[in-house]
Formats: sequence, C-alpha cells, structure tokens
Amino acid sequence: MKKKRYMSAAVVTMLIAPTVLAHPADAATGEVASKEEVVYATLTAGGDVERVYVVNTLDVEQAGTVTDYGRYKTIKNLTTVEKINQEGQSISVEAPEGKFYYQGNLDSSTELPWDVNVSYKLDGQSVESSELAGASEKVEMTITTKKNPNVDPTFYENYLLQVSVTLLNTYQNIESTGGMVANVGKNKQITFTVLPGKEEALKVEADVKDFEFQGVEIAAVPSSFPIDMGDTDQLTDDMGKLSDGISDINKGVTELEDGVTQLNSGAAKLKKGSSQVKTGINQLNAPSSEIVSGSTEIKNALQTLNKALSGNTSNIDLGELTQLPAGLNELAKGLDQTSAGLTTLQQNYQKSYTALDGAIRAIPATQVTEEEINALYASGGDKRVIDTLVASYRSAQKVRGTYESVQAAFAAVDPTLTQVKGSLGTISGQLKDISANISTALKSMDTGGLTELQKGIEQLATNYNTFHTGIVQYTQGVGQLANSYNQLHNGIAELSSGTNELKKGVGELQNGTEELNNETKDLPERLQAEINDMIAQFDKSDFKPVSFVSPQNENVQSVQFVLKTESIEKEEPKEKKVVKEEKKGFWELFKDLFN
Repeated sequence: MKKKRYMSAAVVTMLIAPTVLAHPADAATGEVASKEEVVYATLTAGGDVERVYVVNTLDVEQAGTVTDYGRYKTIKNLTTVEKINQEGQSISVEAPEGKFYYQGNLDSSTELPWDVNVSYKLDGQSVESSELAGASEKVEMTITTKKNPNVDPTFYENYLLQVSVTLLNTYQNIESTGGMVANVGKNKQITFTVLPGKEEALKVEADVKDFEFQGVEIAAVPSSFPIDMGDTDQLTDDMGKLSDGISDINKGVTELEDGVTQLNSGAAKLKKGSSQVKTGINQLNAPSSEIVSGSTEIKNALQTLNKALSGNTSNIDLGELTQLPAGLNELAKGLDQTSAGLTTLQQNYQKSYTALDGAIRAIPATQVTEEEINALYASGGDKRVIDTLVASYRSAQKVRGTYESVQAAFAAVDPTLTQVKGSLGTISGQLKDISANISTALKSMDTGGLTELQKGIEQLATNYNTFHTGIVQYTQGVGQLANSYNQLHNGIAELSSGTNELKKGVGELQNGTEELNNETKDLPERLQAEINDMIAQFDKSDFKPVSFVSPQNENVQSVQFVLKTESIEKEEPKEKKVVKEEKKGFWELFKDLFN
C-alpha cells in the first residue's frame, strides 16, 4: 500500500512540475512563430452542419504567455494542464516552448465555406437518408458542393476539395463520373477532386445489399502546387503557323469564290445565248412541214403543167398559165426570206457557239476518282458544301461529255447553213428568171413561144424535183438539229443551275473561312492570354493562408478542413441480458459488512 502512495505522489509531482516551471515570479510573454488550424466538421447524412471544432497548433519560439483569437464557445487544452483564459475572442495561456495544441469548439450554427448536400435515390426514387439502412436496391448518391455566400470566399476560391466515398464489399456494379476508384482491402474507395472556385455534382451508383454507408469524407487544402507550362514559344509559333495557314485557306477560298462567280456568270450568259439559239432553231424548224407541203404543191403543179404542155397545146388555158409567174415570184420571195432568216440565225449561232465552246472547254477535263471524293468526305468538311461541289463537278463533266459527243454536228451547222443559203439563193434566182421568162413569153405568145415555154416548164419541173428533195433533206436536218440542241440546252441549263448552287455553297464556305480567319488571326496572342489566365486560375502558389476563426490571427501557416457526414447503419436488435443471482455464503456476507 505504501508503494502505491509513493507512485501516486510521483505522478502528481510530474504533473505539477511543468506548471511550477511555467509560472516563475516574472512570467515572460511568449512568442509564436506560426500558427496552423485544422477545422473539423461533422455533418448529417444529408450534409447539414452538426458540429464544428478547430485544433490549433501554435509554434512557440519562446515560452511564456501566448495570445490567440477565435470565436469559440468552449476551449480545451490538449498540451498541458494549464487553464486557458478566454475573454471574448481573445485566448491566452502559459505555453512552453515548442508545439502547443488546443481545441476550440465553435457554435453549431457556424457556417463553412462550402454548402454540401448529399442526396440519395433508391431505384430512381428520391428518399431520405433515414430510409436507406438495410435497403437492397440500386442506390444513387449525389454529392453537391457549392459556394456559401455567407463565408469569406477566400477558401472557396483557393482551396482544392478531395471528396472520398468508401463502399463496402456489399456494393456491386459501381459507377461514378470523374471519380478515381481504388481498392481499400475488401472495400472500394472513390475519390473525386473539385478544383478551386468550381461547383460540382458528384455521382456514385451501385447495386447494394443491406445498405450501410460510412459517410462522405471531404478534405479541403490550399491548391498551392505551382503550374509550370515551360517554354510556350514553340506552341505559340505553331499556332501562328496555323493562323497563317487558315489565312491562306481563306485567300484561296476567296479566289475560288471569285472564279466560281465568274463561272456562274458565264454559265448564265451561256444559258441565255443557248436559249436564243434554241428559240431560233425551233423557229426555223417550225415551218418545215409547211415548206415541204408548199414545195410539194409547187412540184405537183409543175408536173401537171408540164404534162399539160406536152399534149395538144391548142387546148391550153393561157388564163391559168398567167398565174404561174406570180406564184413563182412568191415562192422566190419566201426562199429569200428564209435565206435572210438563216443569215441572222448563222450570225447568232456563230456568237453563241464561240461562247459555248469557250465555256465548255474551260471545264477541267481532269477526272476525280471515287476514292478522292470519299477522301474529301472523310476530311471532315461541310457535307452540304461537298455535296454541292460533287454534284456540280458531275454536271459539268456530263455537259462536257455531251458536248464532245455532238461537237461534230455543231461544227457542221455553220457550213451547212452557208450551203443551204447558197442553194436557196440559187433556186430563188432561177425561179425569178423562169417567172420573168414566162411573163415575157405570155405577152408575145405564139406557137414557137409556146414550144419554148413548154421546154422551160419541162426543165423547171425536172430541176424542181431535185430542189424539192433538197428541201426535204434540209427540213429533216433542221429537225434533227432542233432535237439534238434541246438535249444540249437541257445540259447547259443543268450546268447553270449547278454553278449557281456551287456559287451559293462556296459563298457560305467563304463566309465560314472568313469568320474562322477573323477568329484565329490573333490566335498566338489569344493562346498566350488563355495560358496566362489558366495559370492565374489554377496556380495558387502565391496564396497566403488566412485564419478561419478570426482575422486577428497573424502568421497563419496553414488552414485545413476535414468534413465528414455521419454513417448510415442498420440498428441491431438489443438483447436483454439475464443476470443470474448467486447465493452468497457466510464469508461473503461477512465481508459485505465492511464494504
């Protein structure tokens, strides 16, 4: 028993000795080199604040009375048995040299720099945390962190959050967005990172049996790691080359637009000239049946007249014969008009054909393969513009191919028209001569003159058969020309329509490249500015910590936060323990008298 008393005295002496040493007659004022704060907060399962306390670490350089500040409700010394004095937010204590720890408990209404909310769903239906324990369904947890506008934003803007969720081995098919999953024994731990100044909604989904949850742990520390981007000159130089390349592309597309505009204008003029040629040919072809019919009547009339003159001339009615010169003159006049129309047509045709030939020959003959077209689609360009380019290319090649297949016929039109005009002029002159001769013969008609007339009519009838055959061939040729030119004109119309669509597409492409050029012409400078902004946003290496509990605290070296939500556990049924009373013997009863 004495030995125990001695040991107790020794213990008391050890506890009292530091206090005596710390209270010399002339207690000195202590010096604090730096201070650290670790803020611990217990949250409900939903994220509401329940309890907040701060563990303060003072680095005391010189023992003595030290002063700290904080809006604490209660205080606890964690280093010595010294009493800590508190007046308002001022805390003073006699502290030895070295690390001095004390805990300050804050009011339960204390707000944190972050609003934390944890919501839960069972099979897609929102539930309260109290309904989760023991559930065996698909569980979804959403952890939301937002800025608390009622607290100094320094912490929200400069602190990095590490959010950790530990899932027991009863969780299966775990899914998370942006979380890093790691094995912790038999369990899984998912860790999320929330950058300074960012609001996040972190989700975890899993199939669970007999739901239990250890809670969400959140550590908040200054994002103090520096960001070294190295030498960005090479990057900005590359961006400069890209910007120059885009500018060159824009210039090329602008030149392409100018060329396509000229092509479209030429195609429109070509279409207009081709329409005029088509109209002229159709007008030339329209009276073909009437010309053939009239020529047939003249041929039949000449044959009838020739037959009549070949018989008994005494029975000839000269009155009907006098009408022949007028008819021949009218026919000659009609042929002259046709010849004049052919001259106008030939002039217009030559102009249109020259323009047509030049425009079609301007279409590149280079063939684009299907592989090249597929590669163009695969390049990632605007599909609608590429579709227009390909359609225009194919239309242009179709027009070129059609033109080449009928070019010989086009080339033959001009000399044919010249030949036809010459034939018409010759026949017209002959008809006029015959008409004049008949008129002269009729004025001095006698048997000899009648015989001469008969010979002339016979010769005219014979020659007219040949002329009529030429007329028929001519009208057939004009008809074929009209049909062929209609097909060619349709191709020209398609080409004009295609170049118009191409002009629109290239115009839109040029607008796009112009906008892209405007957006990227100062790309190196903007890139450097973005890099600088990013560094300024995420590099918090120059951040100076401030106290969470009082702005009066100086030399604050670090402030950290540790937040944890309460666990969700199944309630175990309580077993009633039956206490079996043992009978006490005499000796036990005797000893009880002295206890």
